[in-house]
Amino acid sequence: MKNKIDSPFPSLKLTVTKVAGFCYHGYDIGDELILEDFTHPPKYFCLGLAHVLFPVVYALSFGAKFSFSDNQRSLLITCPDGGKLEFKAEVLDKKGKVEFVPKDPNFKGPNPKKMEIEVVKTTGKCTFGYKLGDKWETVGLKCIPGFCGAAFHTAFPALFALNFGAKFFFMKDHNSIDTVTCPDGGHVVFKVSRVEEPKK
Repeated sequence: MKNKIDSPFPSLKLTVTKVAGFCYHGYDIGDELILEDFTHPPKYFCLGLAHVLFPVVYALSFGAKFSFSDNQRSLLITCPDGGKLEFKAEVLDKKGKVEFVPKDPNFKGPNPKKMEIEVVKTTGKCTFGYKLGDKWETVGLKCIPGFCGAAFHTAFPALFALNFGAKFFFMKDHNSIDTVTCPDGGHVVFKVSRVEEPKK
């Protein structure tokens, strides 16, 4: 296994911004953790934190911006174990400096995007009976009623990223990703897309 990767993705910095309970990792306010990229957490990294952090660092890695944040290229994440800790996730440029985009002065509240999930490949039996061409729509981060929970869990990072403006540079359509794969044997592959609304 490689010790160093040649990654097209930016490094990220996590800074502990709040401690409100005991964590056996021993984090203190101001502690910093560096992720080589969104696929490589530091050694002994908490998997509980990784679970809630992943959609955020995934989104930031593909250019998402959070208009409500003081720095649109950052976001606060809360520990899922009782909210004991809070971390700020930030993107680092090639020189190791924090990317900074000031808060959008025109931000007036959430602007959820129209999303579509489509089955683009099937290779075996699906308990939910999903077949090629099946489509679902949602808005923003809303769950789809009756949709497979495992599939939604897998699709959520893409939904989250696209909702905040991410672009998948390696896809023909930068507003979608068509490799979202069912965790149960990979029998169903989904395409997750942000549906661009016509400008008024």
